[in-house]
Amino acid sequence: MRLSNMADYAVLTMTAAARHCGGARVAAAQLADETGLPVPTVQKLVSRLTAAGLLRSSRGAGGGLKLARPAAAITLADIVEAVEGPIALAPCGDSASGDCAHEAGCVARPHWALVSTAVRGALADVPLTRLTEGAR
Repeated sequence: MRLSNMADYAVLTMTAAARHCGGARVAAAQLADETGLPVPTVQKLVSRLTAAGLLRSSRGAGGGLKLARPAAAITLADIVEAVEGPIALAPCGDSASGDCAHEAGCVARPHWALVSTAVRGALADVPLTRLTEGAR
């Protein structure tokens, strides 16, 4: 099991943005420079992270990006879900899926939601502040 590159890059981008959390706004190009990611990738991530309410963007002089809420209130789960959608380790972990031919007799199905919840809980226990501490 692995996170996608985009989820990993979103964590890097948010960590870089959090280092600027003293109220200063930062440009996507600067975040790209600080993370070593291509500018188009960071721009795509910024769009998703803004739509998810994790970043706030403003245009014009003095514009740029900043965290939409304090870094301590943003978790790895928030970031991953902004890029990947809800955390579910198996398609049947979502009770509304119905896209598995073996669903009716599957003994594992009732347990996937529990496992997905545990993984999400582990990610939710890691605030963005913990990642910025390691980056200093």
